[in-house]
Amino acid sequence: MSEIQNSSVFALDDISDEEMNNLIDGTVTDFDEGDLVTGTVVKIERDEVLLDIGYKSEGVIPARELSIRKDVNPAEVVSLGDQIEALVLQKEDKEGRLVLSKKRAEYERAWNRVEEKFNSGETVEGEVIEVVKGGLILDIGLRGFLPASLVDLRRVKDLNAYLGTRIEARVIEMDRNRNNVVLSRRIVLEEARKAERQEILSKLKPGMRLKGTVSSIVDFGAFVDLGGIDGLVHISELSWNHVNHPSEVVKVGQEVEVQVLDVDLNRERISLGLKQTTEDPWRTLVKKYPVGAIVEGKVTKLVTFGAFVDLGEGVEGLVHISEMAKSHVDAPSQVCQVGDTVQVKVMEIDLDRRRISLSMKAAAETLGTEVEVKPLPESDKPAEKAEVAEAETEPKPKPEPESEPAAE
Repeated sequence: MSEIQNSSVFALDDISDEEMNNLIDGTVTDFDEGDLVTGTVVKIERDEVLLDIGYKSEGVIPARELSIRKDVNPAEVVSLGDQIEALVLQKEDKEGRLVLSKKRAEYERAWNRVEEKFNSGETVEGEVIEVVKGGLILDIGLRGFLPASLVDLRRVKDLNAYLGTRIEARVIEMDRNRNNVVLSRRIVLEEARKAERQEILSKLKPGMRLKGTVSSIVDFGAFVDLGGIDGLVHISELSWNHVNHPSEVVKVGQEVEVQVLDVDLNRERISLGLKQTTEDPWRTLVKKYPVGAIVEGKVTKLVTFGAFVDLGEGVEGLVHISEMAKSHVDAPSQVCQVGDTVQVKVMEIDLDRRRISLSMKAAAETLGTEVEVKPLPESDKPAEKAEVAEAETEPKPKPEPESEPAAE
């Protein structure tokens, strides 16, 4: 039987090595440095990963080029059979393989995505993968630097507490030449707080009672955190009694109930009162001294318009100079002195102004007695002193000239 020859079939022995390489090269796609390629993971080793990209040899991804994270285990990043994208770093290494980078391919994609968010003002989110000098490194598809001063609203002492957590931040600076991306979490928190403040402020009305925590103490009062916004309790609104310093009444971290006194939407300020959440002890005490009652008290202070009298338990009233005696009184010292015990009648109580008007004259009339008015010393008489002064300053008339004797 005759042998049939097929012109399309040839023996490999008839082809030289050079011709064979040319045939192989003709069936394989050529790649240049910087190209993006897609391939299948065919082998995972401790320091590299092999990728089948349809080239004459597998592409190799060194371990350091797998992820933006440092010292990663290749088996934790990829699995056999994974389809991944990589960037060509070097056309051939010493073994004739393409040197690839998975992290740089991801970086290219991520840079464009992050740049879009930077231009539109959107936030990015990523895991904190490193704590470095001066801040944190976030994995946002590329390495984003979050300075320590921009991590929170207040300075953070221990940045390690953020390691492994996910953070939402705003891109505030990008520099492609330096591969530099700077983030700020504080901006995001400030915007959230501002929105929260506006929402809280819009709901607050004078008279409302709220619970909060004392956040700080200053000489003029105490700031109370109402859950996203601080209000000020002025020192005069801390207690019904006199307060020398706010620390006498409250401590930082203390939970308190406060009453809203005023809300300034434009300045975002809230005025609070602490004493208003408790009954004014003065109102309770004055119930013991109803209008018309005659009580005994001690003179505590003399002023030009009258005398203050302590009725006991911190309740003090005023005897106006016109209510000291039936007869005219020029100075309170004509009737009493500091420390004297006197009988007074309660004439009027002003609860809002915390004032009690008293009368020694009315008390004496009711008791059938009379208040003695002592004469003022000569030096204290204002009218006589004025007369003397006027007399001393009045010019004396000049003596008339003697008339000359008439001429004889």
